[in-house]
Amino acid sequence: MDKQLVSQFIKNALAEDVGDGDHTSLSTIPEETQGKAKLIVKENGILAGIEMALEIFAEVDSSLQVEVLINDGAEVSVGDIALTVSGSTHSILIAERLVLNCMQRMSGIATKTNRIVSLLKGTKTKLLDTRKTTPGLRYLEKWAVRIGGGVNHRIGLYDMILIKDNHVDYAGGISNALNAARKYLAKKNKSLQIEIEVRNIGELEQVIAAGGADRIMLDNFNYADLRAAVQLINGRFITEASGGIVEENVADYAACGVDYISMGALTHSVKSLDMSLKAY
Repeated sequence: MDKQLVSQFIKNALAEDVGDGDHTSLSTIPEETQGKAKLIVKENGILAGIEMALEIFAEVDSSLQVEVLINDGAEVSVGDIALTVSGSTHSILIAERLVLNCMQRMSGIATKTNRIVSLLKGTKTKLLDTRKTTPGLRYLEKWAVRIGGGVNHRIGLYDMILIKDNHVDYAGGISNALNAARKYLAKKNKSLQIEIEVRNIGELEQVIAAGGADRIMLDNFNYADLRAAVQLINGRFITEASGGIVEENVADYAACGVDYISMGALTHSVKSLDMSLKAY
């Protein structure tokens, strides 16, 4: 966990939500009131965000006592109690929505990721996320992908060179783009992997001829072309399939022999896992 990044996220989220005070709680519940609450799982899935919840409770009120009953990555069923928290009721109520928002979102992503990873068993293919994340929530969403058994692609624009179709077009072609990327890394004394997207076998042949890439993204290839591309590459580059891949066809794409499959749907359109925090 990147403690600094997580702490800043929590501070920003609380400032957005609390403003100058939780006036509902302040007006209805005596300040010194103590209470307990339990986090109840209301859908089957994979739990994610427990560690995040601990950070949120600690940020809101370090005197809150949290007992974790189920850890991140565990399968959960309707009615399971993931954790309990006790202490100031005002603090519990301030933390409640942020804990639920994070855990529900993260658990939904982990559940979907885990379900798709299970479909890839028996193949060498690993599941990647993308940059199609919610602004401000990328760290949490990619964390949830890892909890679900997936693999993080690049975190942002800064930790990998990914030459896509627009870059190729603006650069004046595949060879120009690859050569420029290699020169840039040498000039800046940076050690970053280079990946390039290709849209057909012709572009793939250009990449192989130019050299200098570490990974090739085979974008929107049909099964026959994908199998042909993997055979043509013959282990010389890491392969990644992307575009038009969904849960229903992911196993068929993996059967073509690619090293990775990337799916934006892991984060951009996932359903949150239902939970609630209830007093007891």
